[in-house]
Amino acid sequence: MKKCKKILSRKMRATTTFRLLTKGNWALPHIYRQIQARNFSKLFCNGAPTRKQSQKAASLQRQVKNTQLPATICRTASTYLEKNYSKSVIEDATLDFADMARKYNYPVEEHTVHTADGYVLQLHRLPQPQGKPVFLMHGLFDSSDTWIIQGPKHGLGYYLHDHGYDVWLGNARGNFYSRKHLEKSPKKSDFWDFSWHEIGCNDLPAMIDYVLHKTEQRQLAYFGHSQGTTVFFVMASQHPEYNAKISLMNALAPVAFMTNLKTPAEFLFRIFTVLVEDATFEVLPRNDSWKFFFSSKTTENWFIKFVCEYLGEHNEMWNPERLPAIAAHGSSGASIKQLRHYFQLKGSNRFCQYDYGKQRNIERYGSAESPTYRLDKITAPVALYYAQNDPLSNVADVKALIAELPNVVEHHMFPDKQWNHVSMLWGLKARELAHRNMMEVLRRFQ
Repeated sequence: MKKCKKILSRKMRATTTFRLLTKGNWALPHIYRQIQARNFSKLFCNGAPTRKQSQKAASLQRQVKNTQLPATICRTASTYLEKNYSKSVIEDATLDFADMARKYNYPVEEHTVHTADGYVLQLHRLPQPQGKPVFLMHGLFDSSDTWIIQGPKHGLGYYLHDHGYDVWLGNARGNFYSRKHLEKSPKKSDFWDFSWHEIGCNDLPAMIDYVLHKTEQRQLAYFGHSQGTTVFFVMASQHPEYNAKISLMNALAPVAFMTNLKTPAEFLFRIFTVLVEDATFEVLPRNDSWKFFFSSKTTENWFIKFVCEYLGEHNEMWNPERLPAIAAHGSSGASIKQLRHYFQLKGSNRFCQYDYGKQRNIERYGSAESPTYRLDKITAPVALYYAQNDPLSNVADVKALIAELPNVVEHHMFPDKQWNHVSMLWGLKARELAHRNMMEVLRRFQ
């Protein structure tokens, strides 16, 4: 108990972490992640916290209700950015998808899609009216920007368009581009009451049907990164009729089984479970907090270290000259329920639906245990690409997925042992070592 009191005595710093991540300001995650990891790891190392510990943690949250970062933390960012980065990159950090594409002389369109449960999604398109449609789906906390933020020389979205494909890019409910609902407001918790299950069951089918209708095609090729693969596996297993609409599914850093997940995010999740229990809210929305990381060389290094710890360290993970654009676009918001669902996968050692607890599971699913997704129903051809230094998509978990999928046509583990969760998407050598091979496989199925 004395140890718990000592840990909890640092309440302002630890609970401020929670507010920074959930109230729209994530300026200091690396600093506070170290603090909360040190302060809370002992508290949770022996299993779930006691009721008294949970009550104390909740009390701390109330005490810092009005705690916010000082308004001065980003004042020096402008000077540092101007001295160390080109005007073009700084401009890219402030542009949205459409403006970035226009800047680099690519045609672009914006489309609106409505889901069956009322969410309003934004689709982006790099049109090639005579080309075959390709649909790209981003990962957790991400957006359609991820496919182009490395610029025309490295962005996979641009590469596909340059080779004659009609490129469509999706945005999941709740991210920067899809924050509307016919009845609900993103300022209310009920808007955020969804996991990636709903994205796979509702968002993907709506967007795919829209693209096929607009292009008058019967099939499209699919590219998904991280959560973009998870939601595809959900859709294709829950709505198996959509397998016939996919000529090839390209799974980049695929995520289904998470038994071997190893990431500092686990510490953060344990804090959330104590402070918010089953509450629903937005995490890591897009705002101007990224500028803090460019206040000095020290804060810039903090950002790099923070990202490397979560995604896997790799010296050629990205073009360092484009770091501000990555920081600005790298987090576009998501529901805490999406994150919670992923950690449930690790605890269950299954690829399964959201676990609401025994009683609610019985009411919702008719069983005490949440149902397992039927991967054997995924009959669309699947090509998987994965890396050895990926803490979120572990090689052992990917191989377990490969063993369950009935129609794997390609599975490629990149030989470079440094490649991580985003190397094949953002890496300096991604075009040469990943994208060209993906293009060759894609052409075999079209």
